[in-house]
Amino acid sequence: MARVDRGAAEVLHASGRLQVHYGAQVRRAAAADPVALPCVGDWAALRELPEGRFELEALLPRRTAFVRGGVGRVSRSGLSGDSQGQVLAANVDLVFVAEPALHATDTADLGRIERLLALAWESGGRPVVLVTKADLIGEGLDFLMREVATAAPGVDVHPVCSLTGEGVDIVRGHLEGRRTAVVLGASGAGKSTLVNALAGESVMETQQVRAGDARGRHTTVHRELIALSGGGLIIDTPGIRRIGLYDMGEGVDMAFSDIEDLARRCRFADCLHDSEPGCAVLAAIEDGSLPERRLDSWNKLQREATWMASRGDARLRKELQNKWKIIHKEMRKSGRNRP
Repeated sequence: MARVDRGAAEVLHASGRLQVHYGAQVRRAAAADPVALPCVGDWAALRELPEGRFELEALLPRRTAFVRGGVGRVSRSGLSGDSQGQVLAANVDLVFVAEPALHATDTADLGRIERLLALAWESGGRPVVLVTKADLIGEGLDFLMREVATAAPGVDVHPVCSLTGEGVDIVRGHLEGRRTAVVLGASGAGKSTLVNALAGESVMETQQVRAGDARGRHTTVHRELIALSGGGLIIDTPGIRRIGLYDMGEGVDMAFSDIEDLARRCRFADCLHDSEPGCAVLAAIEDGSLPERRLDSWNKLQREATWMASRGDARLRKELQNKWKIIHKEMRKSGRNRP
């Protein structure tokens, strides 16, 4: 599937690109579970109708799926109360996490990279971090690349400047073997510019970031699958504002493999890495080999992943509710919850 609109899709077919509408079976499946909605990258079965028209009969099982939590309200614990997911791309081999080297007031957002990496590992695809607009940061690039590498253990990290061509061939090399990739990141990260550079022509519209605050504009408003002349397929996506976790298995553990490795050396198997003696994680923070920011990010995503898991586990949900009742009760006693 090359592009999906409400109730219809554009598919790549042996005879060319076809516009098809959803069949009854697809509509019923999507009504029961939004994750079953057709998505760019899906393989589909079509049914031929009179007058040469086609209908989307069914979706084939997905090899991989990049799913984020749907937008919902936030609970008192500060964790997402989402109950639905959204598939951003399906059947991808690679997940390119695009993060610009420079924002309006700061450099790359390491927390956003970590969150996208957790979802990328969970999807079944292999993540690759691309530090885009690398020409903007000047001499600070080497330091930034080391910072990003610390936030992405076990992941290839490349600086890219699509306008000058720096790093584009390296990205193209990841697509060898006719692989399929998706580019994900915030608005203004240069995703569409990168896709155009890989395609060798302007296939996606681009804009400059806003001059006032250097924020990106939503130029790309739909996800689209593009076949590259040199081989491989790439999916361009709109900028992501919110990146909620959804049904995490091992995604967070893989994104924080450095902390997981250290945790195995802790004196206690149930170490919380808070103040326990013999904690290898705290020792790494003390000697500077692990940034404290990284542990804070790990704790945050672990809490969110646990919260998401509790939606389908009544016992776990009850345990979490009791935990937060105790916390709020202690806060009232100590006066910390008073205005």
